[in-house]
Amino acid sequence: MSSMNSQSIIVPQISGFPGHEARARLILRWLVKLNVVEPELTTCGRTYNKMAYAIAPGARKVVENPDALPFGKPVNGLEIVTKRCIFTPLKDFAEEAGCPECRKEIGEALFDSLEEWMPAHTDNFICPECGHEDDINGFLFLEPCGFSNLGFIFNDWLDASFKQSFLDDFAERLDRPVSFVKVRL
Repeated sequence: MSSMNSQSIIVPQISGFPGHEARARLILRWLVKLNVVEPELTTCGRTYNKMAYAIAPGARKVVENPDALPFGKPVNGLEIVTKRCIFTPLKDFAEEAGCPECRKEIGEALFDSLEEWMPAHTDNFICPECGHEDDINGFLFLEPCGFSNLGFIFNDWLDASFKQSFLDDFAERLDRPVSFVKVRL
């Protein structure tokens, strides 16, 4: 199976999600109720202290290819990030971005500006071509990526492929459009 060493990351399209820790708990309760993940942290994650919420049988209902889910694998859980973070695909990621206003390619300037974004000096980016200003998530990205203080990392679920209805429900519960960032490690 090729589902090893991947991450499916769902990120709201906003730099500073208001009340992000409370919303993270709300999303977790919803996922536990759907039986998508287990309610207690265990060592089934990949980063930091490896603590994550393990995959549960209901996960089969929210993906297109349930057989590709990492049941029985040491890394299989959901990690919830509640600090400002940049979520991008890792392999062959093209740092390309466009301005929604003037449609020019501004990737280099935008990705350079993350040095200001990361310590929260600003949430916004200003197009160097036309001066259009918006939350950095409002710009156009060739491949989905996310910039937020909230993120949901499903470890090794990538080849199982989330159903669109699940992503829609997720966005509805966050009350925001979401980016679905696909990471192969």
